[in-house]
Amino acid sequence: MKYLICAWLSWLCIHPALAQQYTIKGVVRAASDSIPFPNVTVSLLNTADSLLIRETVTHSDGTFDLEEVRAGNYELYVQYLGYENIVQALEITKHTDVGTLYLQEGARVLDEITINMRPPVGEQRGDTTQFNAAAFQTMKDATAQNLIEKMPGMGSEDGSIQAQGENVTQILVDGKPFFGTDVKAALQNLPAEIIQSIQVFDKKSDKAELSGFDDGERQKTINIITKPNSRRGLFGKSTAGYGNDDRYMVGASVNAFNEDQRVTVTGLTNNVNAMDYSADPNSLGETNPQNGIITTNRIGVDYTDNLGEKVEVNASYLFNHRKNIGEASLLREYVLPDDDGQVYTESSTNTRRNMEHRFDMRLEYQIDSNNQILFRPSFSAEADEENTFFTGNTVTAGGPLNETQNRLAADNSDIDFDSRLFYSRRFAKKGRSLTVGVQTGNHRNEDDANRQAENIFYDPEERLEQLNQNIVRTRKGFSWESNVSYTEPVGKNGMVELEYEVGNRGDDSDKLTYDIDDVGGADAVRRLDTALSNTFNSRYLSQEAEIGYQYALDKFRLQVEAEFQHAQLKNDQEFPAPFLLARTFKSVLPSIRIDYDITESKSLEFDYDAGTNAPSIGDLQGVIDNSNPLHLRTGNPDLGQSYSNQLRLRYRNYNPQTERTFFANIQSSITNNNVVNSTTIAEEPVELAEGIVLERGSQLSRPVNLNGYWDLRSYFHYGLPVRFLPSNFNVHGGLRYSHSPGMINEEINFVNSTRYSGGLSLSSNISDRIDFNIWTRSSYNTVQNSLRPTLNNNFFNQTTRINYNWILWQGLVYRLDLHHQLNTGLSEGYDNSIFLVNMAIGKKLLKNERAEVSASVYDLFGQNNNIQREITETYIEDSRSNVLQRYFMLSFTYNIRYFAKGTTQQDYEALYNE
Repeated sequence: MKYLICAWLSWLCIHPALAQQYTIKGVVRAASDSIPFPNVTVSLLNTADSLLIRETVTHSDGTFDLEEVRAGNYELYVQYLGYENIVQALEITKHTDVGTLYLQEGARVLDEITINMRPPVGEQRGDTTQFNAAAFQTMKDATAQNLIEKMPGMGSEDGSIQAQGENVTQILVDGKPFFGTDVKAALQNLPAEIIQSIQVFDKKSDKAELSGFDDGERQKTINIITKPNSRRGLFGKSTAGYGNDDRYMVGASVNAFNEDQRVTVTGLTNNVNAMDYSADPNSLGETNPQNGIITTNRIGVDYTDNLGEKVEVNASYLFNHRKNIGEASLLREYVLPDDDGQVYTESSTNTRRNMEHRFDMRLEYQIDSNNQILFRPSFSAEADEENTFFTGNTVTAGGPLNETQNRLAADNSDIDFDSRLFYSRRFAKKGRSLTVGVQTGNHRNEDDANRQAENIFYDPEERLEQLNQNIVRTRKGFSWESNVSYTEPVGKNGMVELEYEVGNRGDDSDKLTYDIDDVGGADAVRRLDTALSNTFNSRYLSQEAEIGYQYALDKFRLQVEAEFQHAQLKNDQEFPAPFLLARTFKSVLPSIRIDYDITESKSLEFDYDAGTNAPSIGDLQGVIDNSNPLHLRTGNPDLGQSYSNQLRLRYRNYNPQTERTFFANIQSSITNNNVVNSTTIAEEPVELAEGIVLERGSQLSRPVNLNGYWDLRSYFHYGLPVRFLPSNFNVHGGLRYSHSPGMINEEINFVNSTRYSGGLSLSSNISDRIDFNIWTRSSYNTVQNSLRPTLNNNFFNQTTRINYNWILWQGLVYRLDLHHQLNTGLSEGYDNSIFLVNMAIGKKLLKNERAEVSASVYDLFGQNNNIQREITETYIEDSRSNVLQRYFMLSFTYNIRYFAKGTTQQDYEALYNE
């Protein structure tokens, strides 16, 4: 530590002598009337290589300042949409005032202006990676997602947007939330052309941001910084298309931006498996195939505004109505100690109708410079109708054991309300603060299902069982948590935090199963089946006292915490027999966080956290679930909380001279008392409860606590520009190893699973008329079982995609999307590989090519499928589901683009003083 401090102090002493820094200032006015011009982009570029050095926008009086500029030769670049650019050469040897610069109204449209400079890719600022959008060429009608997927370390994996190997969970626009937690909707509703830069960072929790003391809760976040001249206007896109087999898609996304006030409305109706409306004209289907044939009707609204000078509000609402017609099959091989093996196969059809309302809001009230209130409510309501039919059978080497035919009709509803309220006060003494928070949750689920099943058991003798049941389940849950934290500075660079939290979670779950004697219509008799019914409630009360210390320098930050947790878990069963169990848990939870900025472009982070996790009501309630009579399941009220240790080390580096990026992370977790499945596969008939018999070959799953789980994961990414073919090249790789315990027939089975992964990508940076993105990803997996080594398995998966767009001539556009997937090592009949070909040809129309008519084909060769592999402690499963296949479509698309050409001083003042 002392060496780091000495090095830092030495640097402070010699830095001014080595690199004197200056300020450039000036004022921008309109040439027509000399009125000060606000919101103009002013950039400073290195004369030698056109790299961006500094950038800012003018203030309300037209003034600007570019600070921390070293001596050298530069070009000052001034631009505003609809006006001529100003380029001025500067030699900086002292503080410089460039005087008044006058903007002339442009006589040419923007796309006729050619700027001959090469913008930098980006920079690393501590834990934030920032990319310059101008360094990545996209088509004129590209989305934010298209742009982001060209950037180093960014892409899509299994239908989720990823950055630096982690799923992105939140999108901000100019620092404000956009579309709640719906990342894909946010990215697909913003055109790439309005984006100035992209920031990628780990957003701290609301509490941590208010108190200034990191609590370890992070969200991988993308902040989209828009161009200043795009923050006032109306823009978006609308599409309507119709194809063969009555395929259709109608969607629109409209954004109305007026500086701080922003409204986005998006809508979609289609039967081509599109989940969100995409402004991407080549989005003929989801990259990750969706199970079933899906019809979606969707509308969403996002609103952001400042209510006066002190209140900022962001709210989003989504309505979604979806119908899914699905068909699926699976093959499951069980891990048994003996060698005869047991295989379960199933085929099913399913029709599901789902209707959902979702609302999120963030309201921030800045009472004054020292006091702040943050309120974040969320609400969701969902109704689900399901009709399912499946057949399943179990066989061994000796022959069939059992089979079932099962039909279900269910109506399910879920209502959830959560809220978080924080108050924060900063005192006059720097570093002294008080933060108080209250969180509540209210949840209600009601399920009503009718099931008919015909089950045949062959061993020891053939027996037929018929079920006609009505299952009613009601769950109610209420939770609350309050916390108070106080921070106090210690010395020049230190801070201490004292925190206390108390919370309670209560869940009531009633499941009533009725046997129906169907003697005809209204005369049907319902009898309560006590063996399959249960009323149960659980209470989890926890208290936590914590002390933490934080030490921070400009480039080095250390935080250590110690938390004592006292928790009580109380389970109370009222029916069919009274049962009460109370348990107490005492835990010490340490944590360490270290952040070190090696240089301006290199950073290193280390995190260690310990935590606990209480079992859910579904795992605790000890009632038999016979949804599949061959695979019964029950809860376990004896479960305790799990205790985990997690470590993570991350390194980031961006070299602005070579424009090369590198980052890597390694993380591991160890969990004691982990909740896993204990599966009993009957070797002979076993009576579980009155009238409930587990026949030979059937199974009962029950959660238990086991030690021995740990995993290790690593990931790296390296990116660099390719000069001879203007493009960006990226390579990534990773390793994951997990050691997972499970229990089968009272014997513990350890599954050791290793996944080696790697990939390459090449994305074009040529022009806005030619665009391509080529990537390939591979993974090789090994699976080893301690109980049954004969089931050890290796399998390989490779996915390759080529996306190509080309404006051929006079607005004629050709689009191609190739998607190849290779599977090897799966079960027989599940190794199918696919070659998915999507193509479209279109013609741009109207003024500024705002509209387009296109003809497209999806899955030209009809090869689309969806095959998945799942590995657990008790079985290996391969599954296949139906997906949308070939269709043709003719569509019309119109781009909405209207931005204010200029903003006068009066307009600016009216906007901010209304």
